[in-house]
Amino acid sequence: MSHNDQFATTGGCGAASPLPPPLAGAIQPALTALPRSSRLDSLDILRGLVMVLMALDHVRYFFTNANFNPTDLTQTSVALFLTRWVTHYCAPVFVFIAGMGAFLSKTRGKTLPDLSRFLWTRGLMLVVFELTIVRFGWSFSFSLDSIGVQVIWALGISMICLAALVRLPVRVAGLFGVAMIVGHNAFDGVRPETFGSLGWLWNVLHVSRPFQITSSFTFMPAYPLIPWIGVMAAGYAFGGVLLQEPARRTRILMTLGASLAAVFILIRALNGYGDMAPWSPQKNASFTVFSFLNTTKYPPSLDYLLMTLGPAIFALGALDKGAGALGRFLVVFGRVPMFFYILHLYMAHSLGVVAGMLQGLSGSKARGFDLPVVYFAWIGVVLAIYPLCKWYGDLKRRRTDAWLTYL
Repeated sequence: MSHNDQFATTGGCGAASPLPPPLAGAIQPALTALPRSSRLDSLDILRGLVMVLMALDHVRYFFTNANFNPTDLTQTSVALFLTRWVTHYCAPVFVFIAGMGAFLSKTRGKTLPDLSRFLWTRGLMLVVFELTIVRFGWSFSFSLDSIGVQVIWALGISMICLAALVRLPVRVAGLFGVAMIVGHNAFDGVRPETFGSLGWLWNVLHVSRPFQITSSFTFMPAYPLIPWIGVMAAGYAFGGVLLQEPARRTRILMTLGASLAAVFILIRALNGYGDMAPWSPQKNASFTVFSFLNTTKYPPSLDYLLMTLGPAIFALGALDKGAGALGRFLVVFGRVPMFFYILHLYMAHSLGVVAGMLQGLSGSKARGFDLPVVYFAWIGVVLAIYPLCKWYGDLKRRRTDAWLTYL
């Protein structure tokens, strides 16, 4: 999905906000000079890549015979750990690109209130999707005794918050986002019980722990909102970099991405601030490296975000020159992310149930397969939905119906 019509799982347009120096002089003219038909395929390629990786994680969930956390170093294998670990890049890149897309949408010349309105309405729609279509896709059940919310929820609420932040100077929104990313681990020791009857709010904001809303209904915020809101705000402020002259943009992206990755290695090696789960020597060198890489995702720690966003920003610069046939393949998915998400979720779950039934298993999550079958099913799901995603992407380019910007 390109920045000229929508972004990540969002979209919209608005007037330019104040820009932080030293980018102001270079970026501000580009906001008015950028052609309406321009697009950054590198964004779509990167988004398409992480979406395909996301599909691997979800197919693994529905097909695998490993009934334990794949990053549990006491039980996992090298292949299983890496299969799960590589998908850690999905959510941070998804949210960060959504923020960048919000900034780039301002090149369309619409008013800032239009952008703000689109963000909160789009965010509200994503929350509704999470509680209905997405929830059923995961469970194939209409049971109302519990609800778990994941990445689509985090995207939606982050967009609603960004709807307010875009009314601030870009530098202020960016500083807010960076402060949340860097500082939130200082509150890792704060428990929900500290807030008494408002403990549920801290669960939603920073602790991935289920809580009772009523005696018969449980809410599970698998994706606490802090620091995802900050990731999107930082992406919004970072969007201005993409309006630089191509060679300079590539240089900035690759230098910054490599620098963030180096910072991750440094602070992770220190084993202090940045992650509540320290690394430690393991039974062999490979598993020691895995321990080093096994950062906290729920909520995403500073180490986790440096580990994922650093290489992703570097890759965005490297993709500035395209990626050949693979890039043309991935860009199809990157332009229709929400459509892809719903489609692949229902297909992966349905195939998992059918395959499980053929093995004599039962239930809405009939699983029992080794990794080779998981990878075969993943490739099959991705190839099967490609024609539909291409058709929908073509439809979005041909038509200007407002509803198309919401899906």
